[in-house]
Amino acid sequence: MEISWNKLDVGLSAPVLKAIKDLKFRYMTPVQAACIPLLLKNKDVAAEAVTGSGKTLAFLVPLLEMLQKRPEKLKRHEVGAVVISPTRELATQTSEVLSHFLKYVGNLTQMLVVGGTNIVSDVEKFRSNGANIIIATPGRLEDLLTRQQDINLPLAVKSLELLVLDEADRLLDMGFEKTISVILQYLPRQRRTALFSATQTRELEQLVRAGMRNPVLVSVKEKGKLSDVSTPASLKNYYMICEPENKMASLLGFFKEKGSDKKYMLFLSTCACVQYFTVVLNELLKDYKVFSIHGKMKHARGKVFTKFRNSDSGILVCTDVMARGVDIPDVHWVIQYDPPSSAAAFVHRCGRTARIGNEGSAIVMLMPTEDAYVDFIFRNQKVVLEDIEPSPSLPDTLSKVRNLQRLDRDILDKALRAFVSYIQAYAKHECNVILRLQDLDFGKLAMGFGLLKMPKMPELKNRNISGFEEEKIDFNSIPYRDPVREEARQKKLEQYKETGVWPGAKNFKKKPKQTEAWSLTKQLKAERKEKRSKRAEKRKLKQQEGKVKTKKKRKTLSAEEMEELAKDVALLKKLRKKKITEEEFEEEFMNEDSD
Repeated sequence: MEISWNKLDVGLSAPVLKAIKDLKFRYMTPVQAACIPLLLKNKDVAAEAVTGSGKTLAFLVPLLEMLQKRPEKLKRHEVGAVVISPTRELATQTSEVLSHFLKYVGNLTQMLVVGGTNIVSDVEKFRSNGANIIIATPGRLEDLLTRQQDINLPLAVKSLELLVLDEADRLLDMGFEKTISVILQYLPRQRRTALFSATQTRELEQLVRAGMRNPVLVSVKEKGKLSDVSTPASLKNYYMICEPENKMASLLGFFKEKGSDKKYMLFLSTCACVQYFTVVLNELLKDYKVFSIHGKMKHARGKVFTKFRNSDSGILVCTDVMARGVDIPDVHWVIQYDPPSSAAAFVHRCGRTARIGNEGSAIVMLMPTEDAYVDFIFRNQKVVLEDIEPSPSLPDTLSKVRNLQRLDRDILDKALRAFVSYIQAYAKHECNVILRLQDLDFGKLAMGFGLLKMPKMPELKNRNISGFEEEKIDFNSIPYRDPVREEARQKKLEQYKETGVWPGAKNFKKKPKQTEAWSLTKQLKAERKEKRSKRAEKRKLKQQEGKVKTKKKRKTLSAEEMEELAKDVALLKKLRKKKITEEEFEEEFMNEDSD
């Protein structure tokens, strides 16, 4: 049954209804219909709903209603609501939606607090303008709460009405559990808490118990779907089996077949893979707009994200940093170049398309050794994947990709780093029972990456790489296209030719031990033994004369003895740090006793 926003039994204020009308949302989604009334009746809510089901409005609408209906209006530096998001993209997106509502609800202000910016500017902004609603990523919010010498945010959040943990399972997956615990210590207990996620985990249940009081558990399933399914009904899921040496060519063929007028998200397993594939796609698909986002990008991420959101078509090459929560309009295809690190991540990647009832498609590209993943994802997430044949591969893909590396050493470096990072990520896969590193054909896989040569890495030890054909060229002759980098490389190359050691490289070879005559060694050993014997006799004599008391009788040491002990300790430290040899230690040690 569809529920109109106007017919909501708790009643919404006119400004909020007007803002919703301008967004052209006539009916509520199931998660909105379930959660909004509960939050407005002062209940804590823990909601599980499929990705793309409208969770953002499910907490923003009651948030605004709560703050508007407060008996005492919030002052400029009083924070009435905090929304915590796992990534800065999701936080930015939530802030944009909230900005739309605040045009109609004029008596409230917000502040976006995310990493990748100068924290001093955040402090100054809050000091100058204040904020009634804070949208934040966990790390930056913790920083601001603990920097009490610069900003008294703990005092500002004493007025908190609602805490929202958006994509809570992702917050825990990204290792923010301790950070969330620290944040909760600063927030008042008399508050409402809303927790939204696409999956429920044991860690999430622990967070619910720690941060919520008698929460109402809401689980929204789609009508007509299999029980416990986690993807929208309007999403079509596919898989494609590709030979490892043809995988990149099949990807390029897929883009050509579907056309440049569509919007794609291409998910890769590592940041290095994103960097390499972005270069390849830019060079080989000239008719397509190519964007890239990964976790190691800092300031550019926000700009790229906004550009792709506003674009009518293009390819966004990304890691799982874009797999959760972000709402990008009209994504036609989600392409998973390889299985993600977890089954939950598979669902979240797919959820970037077919949002809010719109249609969309997702495909995962598998190698023949990975075909068991199809059954695994059905059993684990109840997602049915349909088989489609690989698109006709673009001709000469390998030669074109290799030629790019011959022309620019930077691309050669990126290719090698991408391959190494892919293998390392594959070894840590959650599904390593069916996706086994030992099943990979490293040689053919390297051909699929378009490598000119195999990298040096421990995983290649005792591996059969007969399927790889290395280019017979002088790799030192491949230049950087950047003249500054190439000039620096040439200088190092000259030094290498002269010394045989690459400048800046660590030399792990042990220095050869200097040998000495056997007779001399025997003589030195006898001398050390004699010195030790003399020292022992000297100590014994002192004890007999009463100059040195036994340990039991003596309570303090003389100044002279303390100085001698300090010298012995210093010598021992030098020996442990290998600043002196054992022979030098013995010699100095005995010389002290003979003084």
